[in-house]
Amino acid sequence: MAIDEVFSALAEPTRRKIIEALKNEPKAVGTLVTELEISQPTVSKHLKVLREAELVSMTAAGQRRIYSIDTSALEDLVHWCADLVPVQAPSQELATTEAEADGQLAAAANPTTGQIGRRVGQGLEQVTGRAQEFFEKLPRFGRRR
Repeated sequence: MAIDEVFSALAEPTRRKIIEALKNEPKAVGTLVTELEISQPTVSKHLKVLREAELVSMTAAGQRRIYSIDTSALEDLVHWCADLVPVQAPSQELATTEAEADGQLAAAANPTTGQIGRRVGQGLEQVTGRAQEFFEKLPRFGRRR
């Protein structure tokens, strides 16, 4: 998976809406059509692009296709973006005692599944927000001629 493919896939606002709709739970195509008020062929077209960029995965349940976010591509994207942003030292207000700081370090070193999910969700919100700002400055980026 190339970062370029992820950015290209996320360049389209409809695809970002689909990712946002899937962030809490997997959904069937019909559910996405209803929630987003977009035609079924359009949703399917965008899901194909997201699937090719490895941003979503699909499982078949009889006639239905259930889509969910594929976190591996998003984690790669978050890591790529994190390398671009300088690391800020934690605020003293967050860790008022050494014990609290040690607890925070232990939690960061051994995150639970819920903590990882929240981090990915927060990273996704940051990345999609920054990507949207970036693409608004370069409106022709990601569009085919």
